[in-house]
Amino acid sequence: MLSVGDKFPEFKLQAAVSLEKGKEFQELSDKSHQGKWKVYFFWPLDFTFICPTEIVEFGKKEKDFRDRGAQVLGASTDSHFSHLAWRQQHADLKNLPFPMLADTKRELCQALGILHKQEGVALRATFIVDPDGIIRWLNVNDLNVGRNVGEVMRALDALQTDELCPCNWEKGQETLTQKMKKAG
Repeated sequence: MLSVGDKFPEFKLQAAVSLEKGKEFQELSDKSHQGKWKVYFFWPLDFTFICPTEIVEFGKKEKDFRDRGAQVLGASTDSHFSHLAWRQQHADLKNLPFPMLADTKRELCQALGILHKQEGVALRATFIVDPDGIIRWLNVNDLNVGRNVGEVMRALDALQTDELCPCNWEKGQETLTQKMKKAG
């Protein structure tokens, strides 16, 4: 599995980006969204139970990520057609404000090392990637445990300070770097 400090892999994938006729799909790559932080989150399969709870929560927080200069990108090993059908069918997914990447050949998931060994689908993995394409934070859950989107946001906030942030630090609180400057 790739880790903190590694370069996020190169990729070119189809993505479901809209419900508007003729604008449903777009090819995206690791070069898309240059100069931004990126939050990639992977789920095992479309049309399941835990996955929409996570996807909806990322959708609700997308503006907060955007305000921090970050682009959210969701992904699974399902096709872009499956993503579109799921969005069309699931009321809570209709207006998602971020792309749903289709890693149907499993190349990105394999490069990241996040394929479940028995099921062959993506684990619930989240990667925060800096504007230079370097993985700065990651979290991987087993298939049956949803992630905490608030913790992803907290980690992004801490990384963007480029300072020492203590346990449970939240945006607006003093960093350890600031405390040391005051004491010094």
